[in-house]
Amino acid sequence: MIVFKKDCLILYMDGLLIGRFQPFHLGHLEALRFALSKVEHLWLGIGSSNISPEKNNPFSADERKEMIISSIDPELEKRISIYYIPDVDNHIKWIEMINSIVPPFEIIFSNDDLTLHLYSKRNVQVMKIPFHNRDSLSGTKIRDLIKSDQKWEDLVPNGTKNFLEKIDAKNRLKIL
Repeated sequence: MIVFKKDCLILYMDGLLIGRFQPFHLGHLEALRFALSKVEHLWLGIGSSNISPEKNNPFSADERKEMIISSIDPELEKRISIYYIPDVDNHIKWIEMINSIVPPFEIIFSNDDLTLHLYSKRNVQVMKIPFHNRDSLSGTKIRDLIKSDQKWEDLVPNGTKNFLEKIDAKNRLKIL
């Protein structure tokens, strides 16, 4: 619901943003800020929460949650709730699972065509997220930079950087 009060727009909508966040980088932070500019509360779904560790999913859901929380300021944290979204083999069951895990929402933010298509068939508004430096801000690229001991630190928020250094992400990525 959108309410106008004396030249002020107040948003009373809840939204959902799902990502793997492997790792949480500056593009994800911008997507989170974009979504929060459109809704009052944001449900943040950590996708593939049941898969770890492997080459493309080297960080557990709890680790990704820690990266996110340590990378945002307390004002943003007050407006988000984080939920774990496991992968399932059936798209319809996946949507049903999401709807059973997260509270109701009016809008979903995504750049994944399948997610946008599946939710467009339901009574949920879908909105694409503007990409922020997509050429350099990709989880795959950042993981490759970490693994090959190249400069990656300026592609992630400080909270993520500190977390990845603390867990020796370079060594983990090399092993996987």
